[in-house]
Amino acid sequence: MGAMRIDERHTSDLLGQSTRTVVLPSGLTVQMCRMPGFVTAYAMLTVGVGSIDTGYRVRGREVRLPAGVAHYLEHKMFDCPYGDAMQRFDALGASANAFTSFDKTAYYFSCTENFSKALEVLLDFVATPYFTGPSVRRERGIIAEELRMYRDSPEWMVTANLLQAMYHVHPIREDIAGTEESIAHIDAALLRRCYERFYCPGNMVLSVAGCFEEDAVLELAEKYFPTAKTAANPLTIREPRTVREHYCEQKMPIATPMFQVGFKAAGGEKENMRHRLLDELLLDLICGETTDLYRRLYEAGEINATFGSEVMAGRDFICAMFDGESRQPQAVYEALCERVTTLQRQGIPPQDFARCRRANYGRTIGLYGRAESIAGLMAAAHFSGMKDIYYPLETLRSATVEELEQRLREDYDTANSALSVIRPQGGQ
Repeated sequence: MGAMRIDERHTSDLLGQSTRTVVLPSGLTVQMCRMPGFVTAYAMLTVGVGSIDTGYRVRGREVRLPAGVAHYLEHKMFDCPYGDAMQRFDALGASANAFTSFDKTAYYFSCTENFSKALEVLLDFVATPYFTGPSVRRERGIIAEELRMYRDSPEWMVTANLLQAMYHVHPIREDIAGTEESIAHIDAALLRRCYERFYCPGNMVLSVAGCFEEDAVLELAEKYFPTAKTAANPLTIREPRTVREHYCEQKMPIATPMFQVGFKAAGGEKENMRHRLLDELLLDLICGETTDLYRRLYEAGEINATFGSEVMAGRDFICAMFDGESRQPQAVYEALCERVTTLQRQGIPPQDFARCRRANYGRTIGLYGRAESIAGLMAAAHFSGMKDIYYPLETLRSATVEELEQRLREDYDTANSALSVIRPQGGQ
């Protein structure tokens, strides 16, 4: 007997919104959120493969892949026998694009008309890849130029250098697009093998939000992905808990030094989504705009309006970061570490926790009013093993001071932190 279709709905009474998740017999998951009153539709097909997938296991044998292969594959997926798929999107009035992250590759479009036709273009080029030797070789120069452009970007390099400082062996150390040396080993045959190993219905999710018809989405999804196929098992990386080095520096043609501080945490696939939300609260508590530390650093001229924070999390990695411009980056780093140590020792003031949770809750609710945000939440929920997209609200509702303090003690060890600095050239 063939696989049965699984069909579930999840509703948020608070938002007056619901999502429908259908797992087709092929294993493809289709997530849908109809948004009354919207005239725009947004669709995203996400594949569970990214730059950290530098190999896979098949029949007990490990197969290694050159860095950047997932990104290279994303570039060439738009090639079709009839030409470039982007031209078809343009003809339909749809705005399309794609991206490769550390652990995912996504292809997406938005439109106000011709939705079903645009969705068919998306599903068609992802389901039926078309690689030719000359086209793949030509792309090598384009990606090499992209890599050179990234190396000339101080905003990019301050993060890239930090990740290399924090991680010993994890592929997150490498550029998502690889290196000019690694992409020289990528050809049409290798792209085809990687496609066959990772672009399987069970390793994909189609997320649609806005104005569309559910039956039309399901009909097209079944048409283009009718057969089940199992994806390869990615290799497991054993990354040490410690950082490789605490400080790294590079000089570039900039006016003001740039910095990024990272706190390396232990990555866990199923826990990472909840931990990411808790860490966003912690970053606000450590040095958000309402904290005494932020005001002190700002008034002393040690940070400026560029200062910010983020949590970078994926399948098996998570780190919390602060970044900005500063003429005294070491002093900012030391102040952040001192603040973390003080909160670990004295605890988090309940009134600060309540204030930050309200602010984060308000920002999170805003995500559910945008079709592209909902599609992103649906894809993230799928690959994190969450049942629905309303888990961020529930996580923030159920978070406690004690839980945050435990997270602070366990994963904000200042010994596992690092500082990356980009300084002006020529001693400016």
